[in-house]
Amino acid sequence: MFYKKPGIPEEGEIIIGTVKKITPHSIFVNIDEYREKEGMIHISEVAPGRIRNVRDFVREGKLIVCKVLRLHKDKDHIDLSLRRVPLGLKRKKEEEYKLEQKAEKLLESIAKELKLSMAELYQKAAFQIIEEYESLNNFFKEVLSDDLEAFKNLKIDKKILDILYTRIKEKIKLPESIIETTISISSKDSDGLERIKRSLKKALELAKQKHYNVEISYNSAPKYSLLIRHPDPKSAEKILDEIISFLTSISKTENLETEWQKKT
Repeated sequence: MFYKKPGIPEEGEIIIGTVKKITPHSIFVNIDEYREKEGMIHISEVAPGRIRNVRDFVREGKLIVCKVLRLHKDKDHIDLSLRRVPLGLKRKKEEEYKLEQKAEKLLESIAKELKLSMAELYQKAAFQIIEEYESLNNFFKEVLSDDLEAFKNLKIDKKILDILYTRIKEKIKLPESIIETTISISSKDSDGLERIKRSLKKALELAKQKHYNVEISYNSAPKYSLLIRHPDPKSAEKILDEIISFLTSISKTENLETEWQKKT
């Protein structure tokens, strides 16, 4: 990647790196996110249990996710661990890295469009974006979620901002967050089914008016599924709370009994 963080990683930080060299008892890793930083994994930190051959686990040129164990600042030496990274954190780090690479690739095409080098575009815009949002991908997500709000604190040339905004909207699609809730709705009235249908219809009308991506489907009496889709998990949660609050209010008016079970 073009951008490298200054300084050194912190102890406990999860980093991504490329295997540079393998010896019988050690693995030397280029820490890809930092400028000219290298770390070392001792054989005991490769995997649990006895290891006969380190090459059964890694190879030169392989991208790996590690945890920073210790920093020896006087020697400019960094101890890493492969085995102490939980699978969930490993997958999250790999996904973040892929998204950042994708974001940087888009920045490269924007630089060509502006007839600038990557170094020039970083000086004019990207360094400021990363300082404000920690990564290009975080900034792109803000642009997609909050529209022009992400540009408010940035002192970047309007021409660059306009192209950034347009290309991000055109090229970047965020994976949708999906939240699903099981709704139990019942009534003791003779026209209870009509009351339930009316309540659910009003909830869908509200969602449509506000351009929310909401689906309601029948499971089995008295249960229904309420599904929310949105690129931003926090926004999806807010929409869910709003729809639940609305349905709860309608249910009281319609003399319905409701119960919720949320799952993500």
